[in-house]
Amino acid sequence: MTTPHIRIQRDTRAWRYQVWISFGVSVALCAIGLAWLPGADLDRAFMVMGYVFCLSTAFALSKYIRDNQAGRSDTPMWGVVVWSGFALAMGLTGWGLYRMEIQPVWQAYLLVCWLYLISNVFTLAKMLRDAHEADLADARLQGRREAQRDAQRDTPRESFPTTTA
Repeated sequence: MTTPHIRIQRDTRAWRYQVWISFGVSVALCAIGLAWLPGADLDRAFMVMGYVFCLSTAFALSKYIRDNQAGRSDTPMWGVVVWSGFALAMGLTGWGLYRMEIQPVWQAYLLVCWLYLISNVFTLAKMLRDAHEADLADARLQGRREAQRDAQRDTPRESFPTTTA
């Protein structure tokens, strides 16, 4: 018995580099924008907390969606917590950005950096989860191959009597 050829899809090295670099660039752009943000220190602190809150809730939402893709694996209340946490983080950060008394160009810069960061979080989370699932599939496949080899080795071979004339 032979194992059919199973192809495990993996991301290319170039794609992985692009995702990590894009995520790093978005974090750096947000950090630079917040570090040089004109205005009150309280506004800057609020925005830093908002960006970090959005970052963590976006990872949690991405994981929740992926875990429940094939079927419900979490309780409905956890879904409410995850979705409301993400909505609250995005809403409060957006509200804080809107009410800041800074030039519109700064608001636009922070808005674009913030949305770029959130977009990259979802892409990074998907790439990491895909790699994890590919590793699991690879391990299962390797286990099946080893089990088949062991079964073939342990199966006694029938010997046919030879007849002499």
